[in-house]
Amino acid sequence: MLLDNSDLIISVGGDGTILRVARIVFPLGIPIVGVNFGNLGFMTELEAEDAMDKLALILQGGGRIEERAMLQAHLSSSGHTYHALNDIVVGRGKYIRLINIQVSINEEIFTTYRADAVILATPTGSTGYSLAANGPIVYPESRDIIMKAVCPHLNMDKAMVLDPSTKIRLKVITNHEAIISMDGQVEELLKNGDEVEVSVCDKTTKFLRLRSRNSFYETLVSKLKGKFL
Repeated sequence: MLLDNSDLIISVGGDGTILRVARIVFPLGIPIVGVNFGNLGFMTELEAEDAMDKLALILQGGGRIEERAMLQAHLSSSGHTYHALNDIVVGRGKYIRLINIQVSINEEIFTTYRADAVILATPTGSTGYSLAANGPIVYPESRDIIMKAVCPHLNMDKAMVLDPSTKIRLKVITNHEAIISMDGQVEELLKNGDEVEVSVCDKTTKFLRLRSRNSFYETLVSKLKGKFL
C-alpha cells in the first residue's frame, strides 16, 4: 500500500475532502495538510493562492503536529465499526417523523429523546452540524464528546459536553426507517431495537499546521462572521 511509506498527505479541496481522507489515513498516523478549494475550510491550513510557497516551507520540515479526536461507533446488529472526525448522527430516515432514541451513558439509562436525531460530535465537529443545531463550540484539540438532540419534542434541548472516557449507547425505537451517519458521508440503515455504542477512538487524526494554536479563534471569527457570530 502506497500510504504505508508516506510522510504527509496533502488534501486539496474543502472540509468534506479532509473528512474522507481522515477516515482513511488516521490508523496510519500520517499527518494531513489541507489546501482550501472549498467554502468554509475550517480544517484546511492553506489557501489556494499561497499554497505553493507554504508547502515548500512544510516540505523543508516546518510546522507542528496537531491531533484531533476521532469517534468510533459499533453497531450490534451488523457488527460494523465506523469512525468519524466530525460527528456520528443517529436519526430518522426518509420519512419526516420523529423517532425515539434511548440514550445510555456508561451503561446507565439517561433519557429517551423523541427527536429528529441525536448528534454525537467531536470538538472538530463542534463547528459543523452540531453548531447548526445550536450546540457549543469546543476548542478543537480537546477530546470531549458533544451530545445534542435535533428538534427534541418535550425533552431537553440543551447540548451536553461529556468526558472523553464516556461510553454512549443509542437505542433506536421506531416503526419506520432510521439511519446512522458518519460525517454526513457514510450511512447505514437502522431498524427498531438496533443499538449503537459510541466512544472516543484510541487513535487521532494528525494535522500539520503552520499557524499557532491561538489562530483557531481568529479563524472562527473570520469564517463565521455574518453567519453565526
